Amino acid sequence: MTRIPAPLEACRLIELPKVTDRRGNLTFLEGSRHIPFPIRRVYYLYDVPGGAARGGHAHRRLQQLVIAVSGSFELLLDNGREATTVRLDRAHTGLLIVPMVWRELLNFSSGAVCLVLASRPYEEDDYIRSHRDFVAAVDGAVAARASRAR
Repeated sequence: MTRIPAPLEACRLIELPKVTDRRGNLTFLEGSRHIPFPIRRVYYLYDVPGGAARGGHAHRRLQQLVIAVSGSFELLLDNGREATTVRLDRAHTGLLIVPMVWRELLNFSSGAVCLVLASRPYEEDDYIRSHRDFVAAVDGAVAARASRAR
């Protein structure tokens, strides 16, 4: 089942706990406490060449929290109806991305590290890797919902 497009407002910034100390800062998080899902997978992106983009897909069921633990980058978010760009550049702020939102990670600063916490393990069938297929899935879900509402 394909979900209807998520409102982009469902993708939101989450401020994580920050413990400040003269020796340096510490941020921690706990799945289902600081983020709205249990953490099932963790990965990170680094050494991204200048001008390169990552992502370029949507997920049918997966939720993610994306954090710039070092440096900065931008995320282009698209729900098939509207798009917005969010810049991440603070290690104590994460961006929650909900299912059925297309994402592209762009404009990585030198030395940037992107940490991703995921609600599900890797499942190839959860990915929509073509933007055209993503928009078609959104259109189909909207049409099916409208048909059921009649």
